[in-house]
Order: sequence, then structure tokens, then C-alpha cells
Amino acid sequence: MKFIYLSLFVTLTLGAHAQTKISGSVKDERGELIPGANVLIKDSYDGTSSAANGTFTFVTEEEGVQTLIVTFVGYKPYSQTLELSGKEIEIHISLKEEINQLDGVVISAGSFTAGDENRRTILKAVDIATTAGATADIAGALNTLPGTQKVGESGRLFVRGGDGSETRTFIDGMSVLDAYGPSAPNTPSRGRFLPFMFKGTSFSTGGYSAEYGQALSSALVLNSKDIAEMNQTDIGILSVGADVAHTQVWDRASVSGKVQYTNIRPYFGLINQEIDWKTPPASIEGSGAYRQKLGKDGFFKFFGNFNQASFSLFNHDILDPNIKQQLDQTNTYRYGNGTYQQSLNAKWSVRGGLSYSYNKNDVKIDGSPLIETESGIHAKAVIEHSVSDQLEVRAGTELYFRNYEASRYNSPSGTMESLDFNEPISATFIEGEYFASNHFVVKAGGRLEANRLNQYTSFDPRVSFAYKPGKQGQFSFAYGTFRQSAQNQYLRLANQLNPEKAEHFILNYQIINSRKTFRVETFYKRYDQLVKFANSNPALLANTGTGYARGVELFWRDNETIKNVDYWISYSFLDTQRDYLNFPAAAIPSFASAHNFSIVYKHFITSMKTQLGFTYSYSSGRTYYNPNKSSDEFNSDKTPAYQDLSVNLAYLPKNNLIIYLSCTNLLGHDNIFGYQYSTSQNSQGEYVSKATRQAAPRFLFLGVFITISKNKSVNQLPNL
Repeated sequence: MKFIYLSLFVTLTLGAHAQTKISGSVKDERGELIPGANVLIKDSYDGTSSAANGTFTFVTEEEGVQTLIVTFVGYKPYSQTLELSGKEIEIHISLKEEINQLDGVVISAGSFTAGDENRRTILKAVDIATTAGATADIAGALNTLPGTQKVGESGRLFVRGGDGSETRTFIDGMSVLDAYGPSAPNTPSRGRFLPFMFKGTSFSTGGYSAEYGQALSSALVLNSKDIAEMNQTDIGILSVGADVAHTQVWDRASVSGKVQYTNIRPYFGLINQEIDWKTPPASIEGSGAYRQKLGKDGFFKFFGNFNQASFSLFNHDILDPNIKQQLDQTNTYRYGNGTYQQSLNAKWSVRGGLSYSYNKNDVKIDGSPLIETESGIHAKAVIEHSVSDQLEVRAGTELYFRNYEASRYNSPSGTMESLDFNEPISATFIEGEYFASNHFVVKAGGRLEANRLNQYTSFDPRVSFAYKPGKQGQFSFAYGTFRQSAQNQYLRLANQLNPEKAEHFILNYQIINSRKTFRVETFYKRYDQLVKFANSNPALLANTGTGYARGVELFWRDNETIKNVDYWISYSFLDTQRDYLNFPAAAIPSFASAHNFSIVYKHFITSMKTQLGFTYSYSSGRTYYNPNKSSDEFNSDKTPAYQDLSVNLAYLPKNNLIIYLSCTNLLGHDNIFGYQYSTSQNSQGEYVSKATRQAAPRFLFLGVFITISKNKSVNQLPNL
């Protein structure tokens, strides 16, 4: 009997020593406590999240030397080796901010970098997901920033007087063709790429690096994630569909993928629509990424995306609404790129990549087919050299090749007619950055392009500098010339069209202090070689169009003054005119509004485990052409002002469960984006108009998101 009691005592004693209690607190560099930080033992199920007061406590059965990992969005991951022997451990952790990623929507990292970095806005997926009204769309979130404006019937990025085609998207430095999904006429499109696949979204509104070509107004650079940290599965149950994602991690590699099915049809059946849908949109899309470390300093990335979408609707004649035309559209899209980077030594490094885009629109108008297909390849190789502590040089070469074909049915002949072109473009660029002192830096370079379609060669200089007179504020200036091929609808008719051209002049002053950012920027953009209809004939095209855009922008962000609150305010004034396409004279284009204002507010209520968001957007009226007026009053009428108050809410009943609700245009403001006119006059001799409105007054979205992983404190909030 004594032996049994002794054995039981030893067993209980050993069991007690097998458990270690770990407690402590998580703070930032200023000593403020951080709630909701993930605290876990690496490669185990043991961990917790810090409470509302920043403290944490948990028990682990792991023994020996283990690694404690602490993570929180917006901060660098923290790790520390612990000896687990059954004795209680108390540890106080200080996290460092990960500037330039989450706490972006700042224009600069506070560095002395000139050029594009000085005006670059950086967002992570959590910024995009938690911006009310953006509905987790990258362009939707960026449209709350200065330099952009709301064009509600498009949904694309319109930057500083440029139309939606003048912003080029790059993924890991590689070009993307047609980065937006299909949409019905006068309804907004969404970006094709899911924000959770990217660690950062860099958005430059002008004066960007010589590395980026074929972008007339703006460069949107998406940086895909590196090797993931843990295995996890994410499931989303949505009011408009469902999605599932999985990440698998190995020692030197990881693979991630997400598939999403969207079906708006049941939702549209409950909400009155401006559009006469026969079959509302439905789509299936997915993204995948593979990451692999190679050797000591090599790194390979692959990113892929696919999308299949379709819809059918009736367009009604404006003069006689009883006359209608059926429009059916199916879109097929594929994109993939592979990139590789390698440090050769402390001074030299190389990187390169290859991307492929494919986009096909299969349209039928009352049964008559119209098929449009575009595919393209982009190859790039770059070498970087640190000549000294003061001078860095980067040079590269790249090749673009596009194939375009449009086919339509000719009723009289009963045959298909085609228009097509192949466009090869080769380019080289070189750029040097010289740090003259701790207060002055200059970047200069140029880009040489040769287009074999129209035998056009150009050299575009780009230069910028920054001067920092004190510890916080800095001045910067940038100049550059930028070119972009004419849009497909014109280039297919006139292959000899030269690229359109824009010159950017930008002056900026900004102050970044702790978690506050203030920026004021003025710009002037001069357009040349724009496509113009000769004698108002759309079949006679030439590069004789001109234009300008100028303005002032203000930006303020503060995530320090009010506890658990992050907000930003942006305002843009735009003065622009163009003489291009069918314009009889220089006039304000119909997509431009003079005044654009946004305020974004995010508040995390720790006691309720809830995050609230509000976004208010305002744009002054846009011009439109009224054919009932004389031709000398071209684009003289204006729409009412655009207003939108959107809200969202994320509730965390459990650490790995999120209930997400959002509503756009909460107050139901009747936003009018323009007017369409009948092609013939009515009995009173007038052209009848029809307002272009939102497809519905509001869009309501509800989602339930579940994460399955070893660490049950991980959730999808950054990935919505």
C-alpha cells in the first residue's frame, strides 16, 4: 500500500512539473499596452491572446528549450527562447511597429527617400478590409486617398485627371493586363485580386520609378506575401457566396490558395435594382501562391489567379423603354507570374520574373456574338549595385508582348469580321540614388522604350529629390515623362497610333510624427499625343489630342490621439481639361470632379471585441454633354454632388470566429453619375435623357469567417 501511495505521489509530482505557467504583458515602444496580440509556443497548440489591459496568462505542457512567438498586425513579430522546466515564467514584451505596412496609408516611412517612395501610400490587407465602403476591394480602399476620385459607375482608380485605363497594376514588379473583373454597363467593377494574398499595396499617384512603364498616371504595386508562418484553414460563409482558403508550411517553403464562389442572384432577387437583370452575375475565382527559399540567399515566388464570371441583362431604349436588347457576357481570365531574387554578395543582387495574362470577353447582343481576347507576356531582369554607402544603382531590361483580337458577327454577310494586332515592346531602364548627406538625397534615371508595332522609340527622363531641414518635415520634388499605348479599341483600328504621353511635376511637403501624418502636395500634369478623332470621325484617329491636370491635395492621419481609434482625412482639388477623342474643343472630361473629400474612421471596442468603421465620401458634380444645347456648350452641365456614408462592423465572439457586416450608402443618397441621351429626338424635337444611377441604393453584406489552426487565437480579420 505504501508503494502505491508513493508511486501516485511521484506521478502527480512529475505531472505538475510537466506544466509551465507563462504570464506577462505586451506593450508597444511607447509603453502602451496592446490588447489582442497573439502569444504562442512555436510548433505547439499552446498559446493565448493578450487581454484588454495587455496582459496574458497560459499554461503549456511543452518542456525544454522552446520559442515564444508574439504577433500583432502592424508590429514586427517577436520571438524569445525560453527554458520550460515547470517553474512559473513572467515576461514583459515590447513590440516594434512595422512601419510601411499596416500603419501605412502614410505617404512616407519618414526616410530620406526621394521620388516615388516619397509619395507612396502603403496598405496591408487589414487596412483594405476594415475601410468601410471598400467591401475588401483594393481600388475601393485607395479611392479614399488624395489624388483619387469616386467614379461610381466604373469602380476603377481615376488618378489626378487620368481615366481608369491610366493606372497600371504590377504584382511583385510584373505587369498585369486588365486588373478588373467584368461588369455590366454603368456598374462598378472590382479588382480581380484578393487582398489577403498580399503583404503590402503600394500606390503611387505620380513621379514613380523608371522601372515601371506603360502607366500614364499611376502605378499600383502589389507585393505578395513571403513564406507563411503556420498552417491554417479559413472558411467564409457569405451572404453572396462562400470561400475557403488553406496555407501549408514547410521548413523552407509554403503554399497558399483560396477559392471563392460568388452568386449575387438570390441577393438581387430581394433588392430592387436599376438594371433589368435576366441572370445576375455569378463567378468563381481563386488565387494561389508558392514560396520557396533556394540556397542561402535565393528566393522564388509563384503567384496565380483565375476567374470565370457571367451575367445577362436587358438594355432598354431611352426613347421607348418597351424596346429592349439582350446582352449576355461571359468572361474568362487567367494570370500567373514567377519571380526570383538572389543576393550575389554584399554589393550586388539580381532579380527577375515572367508573367502571363489572358482575358476573354464572350459577348452576345441579341444573339449576335462579339468576342474580344487579349493575352500578354512580360519578362524582366534587374541588377542592383551598392557602389558605396552614398550611391546605389539599379538597371534592368524587359519585354512586353501583347496579342489582341476582336471578332464580331456581320449580319448582312453572315460572316465573322476580325480586327487584331501584335504589340512587342522592349525597354531598358537605369536609375541611381545618391545620398549627398543626411538631409539631401537625389534620384535620377531614364527609360528607353521601342515599340515595334508602330516603330516608335522614346526616352523618358525621371528625376526627384528630397530635402529634410529638420527632424520631421521634408520637402520633395519630382519630374518625369510617362507613356502608354493607346487603348485597344483605338489601336485595333489604327495600328500606327503612337503611345500617349504625360509629364508630371510634383512638389510635396510632409510631416510624420509618431502615429500622425500630415501632407500637402501640389502637381501639374501635361498631356500630349492623346488619341483624337479627325473631323469627329471615330474611324480617323491621330495623336493630336492634348490636355492638362493640376491641383492641390491634403492628407491627415492620426491613430494616436484617441485611444483605439485610427482615422484619416483627405481632400483633393482638381482642375483639368482635355481636347481629345470627339471633343470639339478643350473641356473638362466627364469623369473628373473638382472637389473630392473623404474621412475614414475605425474604432476598436475592446470590451465588446468589436471593430466599427465609418467612411464618408463627397465629390462635387461631374460634367456631361447635353445634346439639346448648342455645340459651343459642350460638357457644360453638371451632375448633383456624390455623397456616400458607409459603415462596417466586425465582431469576434471567439478568437478564431468573426461575424462581419457592412453596408454601403447607409443613408440611401441618390447618386447620379451622368445622363444618357436617346439617339433620336422625340415628337417635341428633344433628345430624351436617362440618369445613370447606382444599381441599387445600398449594398448589404454579411459574412461569417472561421479559422482552423493550431493557434486558436488566429483569425481572418486581416484577410477579409
